[in-house]
Amino acid sequence: MSRVITTPTFQLAAYVKGAADSARLAIVLPGRLDTKDYAHMRSHVDFLSEHGYLALSFDYPGTWESPGDIGLYTTTNNLRAIDELIEYFGSKPTLLMGHSNGGTLAMLAGTVNPAVTHIIAAMSGTGGPTTVGVPKPGEKAVLSLRDLPPGTTRTAAKKEFLLPIGYFDDLAKHDATEALRACTKPKLFFYGTQDVLINPRSIKKTYAVSADPKQLYELDSEHDYRLHPGIIKEVNRITGEFLRIYT
Repeated sequence: MSRVITTPTFQLAAYVKGAADSARLAIVLPGRLDTKDYAHMRSHVDFLSEHGYLALSFDYPGTWESPGDIGLYTTTNNLRAIDELIEYFGSKPTLLMGHSNGGTLAMLAGTVNPAVTHIIAAMSGTGGPTTVGVPKPGEKAVLSLRDLPPGTTRTAAKKEFLLPIGYFDDLAKHDATEALRACTKPKLFFYGTQDVLINPRSIKKTYAVSADPKQLYELDSEHDYRLHPGIIKEVNRITGEFLRIYT
């Protein structure tokens, strides 16, 4: 079900499945300016709830169905939202799973939040300065377009976001690389053979520098695997195998 969760700082629209009294929490994190209502996010939430987790995905502050101005959408605020959601649900042992920038957030939050037990990042960089979708010289904001839910096709109509340059300045302050070197929580990294946004070589490098235990898995997919139901199922299957080993 979808609901609005009020944390100390934000109101967050969330898709929530699973038993409220579950001993484990899973938060599935969308990519940059993506929504909880994309097919892969909902599929992962459903899958994890069927495997004993209270599972949810949410729209980041100031985006989609979460109230507030787009200026709320920063890496710092997104990390605060993750931490506040974990606390809201009782700081249960928590799995963080994310796609693209959502995986970056999973690494950033998961390496430092003591409640997080597992980190799964699909086609994700570690943070820091980026060259993806950045403003041109002199621009103060970037127009970003997103397909409408469920995101299983490239939609003609788009959701528009005017993302301030402050988002990129804030992102540059966050990099999970050094924390991953010391993080002994189980980690699963996916890369896509056809991904032109996050180079598979960079994900292999992240895997190489990360502390054990860890797994690396290749998907025969482009970056937006939400477009491919078979790949979504494959991610769920490998996630299940990973959790059986490390739970």
